[in-house]
Amino acid sequence: MKIEKLKLHIQNNVPLEKIYLKGNKDHIHIIAIGNIFQNMKNIEKQKIIYKPLTKYIIKKKIHAITIETFTIKEWEKKKIKNYK
Repeated sequence: MKIEKLKLHIQNNVPLEKIYLKGNKDHIHIIAIGNIFQNMKNIEKQKIIYKPLTKYIIKKKIHAITIETFTIKEWEKKKIKNYK
């Protein structure tokens, strides 16, 4: 599964401010940013991203996924911390 195609599929199904993907078929790392995650538990956030990917996982077009989710405010704090 090509990363750009996967990114577009997620963007078309989940209202996100930004999304970053890297990796290959064996392992994809997703960073999803949007206020849709406001006041949610981590498991709820993960489910939102997993849902549009289910068919690709079942068809074994994706093997493993790492997902990080942030609200816009959380992402801004993380970016600041990473650059200090």
